[in-house]
Amino acid sequence: MATLKPLIEPKGYRLTDDGAKSNFDLPKGGERKEELEELRDRIEKQAQALSAEQRRALLVVLQGRDTAGKDGTIRKVFGDLNPAYCRVATFKRPTPLELRHDYLWRVHAVVPPAGVIGIFNRSHYEDVLVVRVHTLVPEKDWRLRYQHLNDFERRLSDCGVTILKFMLHISKEEQRERLEERLADPAKNWKFEVGDLKERAVWDDYTAAYEEMLERTSTIWAPWYVVPADKKSVRDYLVAEVVAETLEAMAPQFPAGDPEALAYRGKVE
Repeated sequence: MATLKPLIEPKGYRLTDDGAKSNFDLPKGGERKEELEELRDRIEKQAQALSAEQRRALLVVLQGRDTAGKDGTIRKVFGDLNPAYCRVATFKRPTPLELRHDYLWRVHAVVPPAGVIGIFNRSHYEDVLVVRVHTLVPEKDWRLRYQHLNDFERRLSDCGVTILKFMLHISKEEQRERLEERLADPAKNWKFEVGDLKERAVWDDYTAAYEEMLERTSTIWAPWYVVPADKKSVRDYLVAEVVAETLEAMAPQFPAGDPEALAYRGKVE
């Protein structure tokens, strides 16, 4: 069984700095790295069968504060997958066209089709996080969205999309260190914006928004997993383990070969 458990009874759940640190008994050092490679191999094997089967899809939602490691998780867990099996969608500030549609329009457009693992780098949950913290829509509107999101995901589930949602949880001190590292690294500091510091200034507001998000939208058909993400290798291992076990439980099957084509077995010249 996977080490990380879904958030089944989220009422009253609190995101503390201590909760961003792992208290799991996980493999250490090189052993953890080796086991992560094994998990990636298991994901690759199941992704190949899922692609061939073309009946169901897997949607992996990665949500978290700035520097929580969404890009890193995608690279470490899914980086070796054949692009035919996997698609990544990133949700940035809505475009003028997107703002003219309902807020789920741009999300539904990139839901993975049958046979594909879809990964959301940020997601539809921005519409109960950023819009809440920065009062971009009235409270009466964003409060309705919890039920919208549950209904949307239930519809996807009913149509053959298995949904895993990961909240990558880091502490305030770890975020400070990662922001400092980003500023010092020429390969990363281009991504830094002054707005990142403004978001950090409303840390407590985001904490309240994330906690209510978890409480209102962790469902049987689309559960949240809170991933302690202060240590990157722990974060990657825990996510990979859940993904691998979920795909294996889905048990996608390669379709049977065409009997007419198989009749040529051993006869190809």
